[in-house]
Amino acid sequence: MMHQSKRRSMLAIAGFMFAAATAAQAQVAAPRLANVTILATGGTIAGTGATSTTTVGYTAATVGVQNLIKAVPELAKVANVTGEQVFQIASENMSNEHWLALAKRVNALLAQQNVDGIVITHGTDTLEETAYFLNLVVKSRKPVVLVGAMRPSTALSADGPINLFNSVLLAASPDAVGKGVLVAMNDQIQTAREVTKTNTSTLDSFRSPELGMIGYIQGGKPFFYRQSTRKHTVDSEFDVSALQSLPQVDIVYGYANVSPVALDAVVAAGAKGIIHAGVGNGSLAAKVLPSLKSARQKGVLVVRASRVGQGILARNGEANDDELDFVVADTLNAQKARILLMLALTKTSNSKDIQRMFYTY
Repeated sequence: MMHQSKRRSMLAIAGFMFAAATAAQAQVAAPRLANVTILATGGTIAGTGATSTTTVGYTAATVGVQNLIKAVPELAKVANVTGEQVFQIASENMSNEHWLALAKRVNALLAQQNVDGIVITHGTDTLEETAYFLNLVVKSRKPVVLVGAMRPSTALSADGPINLFNSVLLAASPDAVGKGVLVAMNDQIQTAREVTKTNTSTLDSFRSPELGMIGYIQGGKPFFYRQSTRKHTVDSEFDVSALQSLPQVDIVYGYANVSPVALDAVVAAGAKGIIHAGVGNGSLAAKVLPSLKSARQKGVLVVRASRVGQGILARNGEANDDELDFVVADTLNAQKARILLMLALTKTSNSKDIQRMFYTY
């Protein structure tokens, strides 16, 4: 009897030890979920339409961040998510002041030990611009991911929920650390520098046409195949922490039978820099060259870009940039060249140094 009692005791102890070991293994095996903050700024991803088939003519920026999070309960499986409504605007209304406020908030959050990554929900119209601005001024290697939607939240097959899920998954991934500001749309991962909106309405609008996306999000995991070689985030020389405003930089397009009226107007309005989005390889029409020369002589920085949107802008190609003291945009499109020039002008007005920046970022 004592033998059986002793055996039962030993079995009980063994069972307890096995259960304890199993529980301990389970605790070790369970990974810590990353802490991801969603900063909501409005846009189509937060938009609503009159019916489920309304995919144009809807109202952007009506759904708050908490409702965006509630609409995707699966987020809780990939990260500890918190939300903050920083703005509630359609992204065509994004301003320099919005950018500065957003950058400062992002940097403040990323400086906290308990924040592992940030997702920014954003309207698609200027998403690429906000992404590139942050790519130049965020002071952290932690993931920052911008996301939007091409259809409002009320539409059939709305793309916002899956885009939001993928963006949180990406921001929570250690593989996204140190890769600069990213854009997650349509199951693809794009860099802030190269991505652009290429279509007014289709779901695959966000692309990096020639240099290409850097990865996919599939099966709950990001897959990276390359990364940008241009400096960004912690390696950037730009700091907006003490800035309350940015220099005025305007874009003027080239076209057949172009007039200098727009160029002269932006100079008269106080522009500190001009992005000339010329035809082809940034060609300058004879009608506008005198106005560009005059602007430069007045201290206005002139950057030659191309309205084509792809390809290297050749220095001293379609214009004698050395003689004119102009800067070329390298591969940046006009809207991103504007952002870099604004930030460059907070550091220097020397055209040679600014040209270096265009080849660096």
